[in-house]
Amino acid sequence: MNLVRTTATIGGLTLISRMAGFVRDLLMARFVGAGMAADAFLIAFRLPNLFRALFAEGAFSAAFVPMFSRQVGADKGDLVAGKRFAEDVLAVLLPVLILFTMVMVAAAAPVVWALTGGFPDASPEKFALAVDFTRLTFPYLLLISLVSLMGGILNSIGRFWVNAAAPILLNLALIAGMLFFHDGGDVATARAQALCVSFAGILQFLWLIWACLRADIKLRLRRPRLGEKVRKLLALIGPAALGAGAVQVNLLISTALAARFLPEGAVSFLYYADRLNQLPLGLIGIGVGTALLPTLSRQLGAGSDDQAMRTQNRAIELVLLLTLPAAAALTVAALPIIRGLLEQGRFLPADSVATAQALAAFSLGLPAYVLIKVLTPGFHARQDTKMPVRIAVASMLVNLAGNIILIWPLGHVGIALSTAVAAWVNALALWLVLRKRGHFTIDARLQRALWRLAVATALMVIVLMLLVPLVLPYTSASLAIRGGALVVLIGSGGVAYLLAARVLGIYTLAELKAQFTRKGSPT
Repeated sequence: MNLVRTTATIGGLTLISRMAGFVRDLLMARFVGAGMAADAFLIAFRLPNLFRALFAEGAFSAAFVPMFSRQVGADKGDLVAGKRFAEDVLAVLLPVLILFTMVMVAAAAPVVWALTGGFPDASPEKFALAVDFTRLTFPYLLLISLVSLMGGILNSIGRFWVNAAAPILLNLALIAGMLFFHDGGDVATARAQALCVSFAGILQFLWLIWACLRADIKLRLRRPRLGEKVRKLLALIGPAALGAGAVQVNLLISTALAARFLPEGAVSFLYYADRLNQLPLGLIGIGVGTALLPTLSRQLGAGSDDQAMRTQNRAIELVLLLTLPAAAALTVAALPIIRGLLEQGRFLPADSVATAQALAAFSLGLPAYVLIKVLTPGFHARQDTKMPVRIAVASMLVNLAGNIILIWPLGHVGIALSTAVAAWVNALALWLVLRKRGHFTIDARLQRALWRLAVATALMVIVLMLLVPLVLPYTSASLAIRGGALVVLIGSGGVAYLLAARVLGIYTLAELKAQFTRKGSPT
């Protein structure tokens, strides 16, 4: 497997999905607005997405993909035993999902009340809409869980692009729903969106079935049986779900503190800043992490421990090559970026300054966020989901303490800064444990690259600091001028970084060409 080419594929599809999601948000604001109907739909959409993040994609993939990949690696690429394991998992998973979905649909009213308190400041109609929309959206959980199973299989055999493309279908379905069913008012449009969520789940399900059939993977329905491997999978899912839950709790606490103790707008400043900060993470970290997990699992399953360590070293080298300049740009040029992208209409100059401050603080932790995605597969590939959970919980406590300490002197910037600090604690702890266990050692090539990357990034920062005062006045002009100013700013910084990296010998043109061809190095 070519890690760079695979990461580029996943990252490119993720970028398409993020762009479609941006269009979806624009249409949502136009046709539904930010009133009662929008609130009700977003609450309803949050519920299946919450369980999806905890179990379907996060915990399930972390447990299933390494087990499936190790089985395939041990069988020298033969999929017979791996497919039987997947069928056993499906036999147990499907009835549980059906029962859980039925219970959640039936209990939608108390579930929404527990999440919202019944919207005490709103009319009873808003609560009723949220309950109605929840019943329409919740079947998405069942469908996306089955998509995760099939996507995990395809990832394990190197067909990453299929699963990476699936989220695009969700955004396209919601966009189509708003374009064709927006004439009945905001409530009718929001109800159409709720229906489109489950319809998108059907599309994603059919998409993965088609891809599996193309790969000659046909899963048969069997009688549920808790065999040894299925029990082991269930035992691994629990800790992984707890780790994902720690992240969700972290976000919930940060938002609650901002809403309770900070002036109006603080939650929005953090939201917009985090959306921009998450873009490099989605394009780089998730892409590399997705490609890395089955590769490490297969190499370890085949007994190639040295090759697995080289793979992880090259992955870290790759993410730092891409992430360090992104973090530096978002930190140093936060204000022109925010002003050029967001400052218009009701988003005022003061909002740009506050959001840019949060973005700069968040971005200090961007390399750590990405390193977590690269280091965690080193545990999951060895079927250890407990240690990353312990570290995640510890980092959650660090974040909570940082929030409480920094919120008073720094306001919303303190919350963003504590998030960055907690991410570095998480990444360093993962690295230290892997090193102590002998599962990861920084090789000579990565050691040489680290200081060169730091120097190249520093040179880019100097260029950006010189350009920001010159470009900033143009980021409040017309859309075309804003876009041109940002292209000049980011483009100049990017060129400076690439030239510095080339002169310092971080990469050669031949190496880059090899990585993006099928004859490139597999690691």
